Amino acid sequence: MNAFFKLHQHGSSVRTEVLGGVTTFTTMAYIMVVNPAILSFAGIPAGPGTVATILTAAVGCLLMALIANRPIAVAPYMGENAFIAFGLASLGIGWEQRLGAVFVSGALFLVITLLGIRGWLANSIPAGLKHSFAVGIGLFLAFIGLYETGVITSFVTGMPPQALQADAHGLLLAPALPVKIGNLRDPQVLLALGGFLLMTMLMIRKVRGALLIGIVITALVGGLLGFGHAPTAIAALPFTGEYDLSRIAFKLDIAGVLQLSFLPVLLTLFLMSFLDTLGTLTGLGAAANLLDEKGNFPQVEKPMLVDALTCMFSGLVGTSTSGAYIESATGISSGARTGLASLVTAALFALSLFFIPLIEPLQQLRFAYGPALIAVGVLMTGSVRRIDFEDLTEWVPAFVTIVMMLFTCNIANGLTAGLVVHPVLKFASGRARELNTCTLVLALLCAAYYLFGLPH
Repeated sequence: MNAFFKLHQHGSSVRTEVLGGVTTFTTMAYIMVVNPAILSFAGIPAGPGTVATILTAAVGCLLMALIANRPIAVAPYMGENAFIAFGLASLGIGWEQRLGAVFVSGALFLVITLLGIRGWLANSIPAGLKHSFAVGIGLFLAFIGLYETGVITSFVTGMPPQALQADAHGLLLAPALPVKIGNLRDPQVLLALGGFLLMTMLMIRKVRGALLIGIVITALVGGLLGFGHAPTAIAALPFTGEYDLSRIAFKLDIAGVLQLSFLPVLLTLFLMSFLDTLGTLTGLGAAANLLDEKGNFPQVEKPMLVDALTCMFSGLVGTSTSGAYIESATGISSGARTGLASLVTAALFALSLFFIPLIEPLQQLRFAYGPALIAVGVLMTGSVRRIDFEDLTEWVPAFVTIVMMLFTCNIANGLTAGLVVHPVLKFASGRARELNTCTLVLALLCAAYYLFGLPH
């Protein structure tokens, strides 16, 4: 393992990598419950959808370990799954065509990756924007953690329906504010806050596996207090009965996607996944000190190749677009630096195929895994110190990137906005010579996302 994964070269060990892989799995295992639930609105059955989700995560993490040797987990994306389920609802197309769009977008990723175009585009992004990706993703993670644990909640929580009286068209009005403070007297909210403080204290003392230890202890305390419910069963055979994958696997409609009317759908999926992966890789690379002196992710083509292959696999087996997961930051924060951590995560996902009945109740313990997301957010926002605050042509695009990621709850929206604003400000300030051709190409692609795509 040391020879294959180059553990010593990366200053790591088997124990550290295993711990990192387990930690990453723990913080992203919710995808096994959430993704099938969202895709069910597109008509994909929940049982086979759960198997497809887990299988895709296992294969994606395995490929990341063997091809790229990076501690980065791969699974169906949050955001893209909502686009597949809800964003395409108005088009009146079936889930077979939606899966076809996922496969075709993955094939496009593969082509530009093999041609070296994807890496060329990735390495042309200004350093300040790359560090803003890490900050934006960190704040987004923290926001998710705060919301999941109930520390903050929707502004309309606890209000009567009359508070959002319908307008003339019969649509509900927007609330005065999007969120507000949650019920800090709720025992589960207090558990989450205690878990966050525990993780923070362990990190201050540089305890290995601080996040995983915090998750386990918080979950145990919650269980003793009676939170959560027992599973209906312990184990079940995958690919049979209600988990029969043949109901959705290889049922994608590729021919129906290859028509002009589908161009906005493909453009949206392509740009969202490309930029999500790019931003995630850059943010995780910054967190793990994997970026080179120019702020580029070394051999970025390898993890991007994994992303493309996994995306195509997603469409084949029956789930949404896949890519690198920001929750990998939890494993990286625990010390993971090589693909061995991804291999461990892959093994745990594969093992989960036989324990699907156990997954649902375990993933209801938001007070346990939510604090880890907040803690990782704290760590990732440290990249803000590498942004040039004195140069507004660098700071303003970085700021736009961060706030658009956070306030639209979509990584791709932040990346596209920042990449459009950056060259505009450079031209406006008479510093166009600082731009390169690739930066302008990215800006045009991102502008196309807003003009012709389906931003959400």
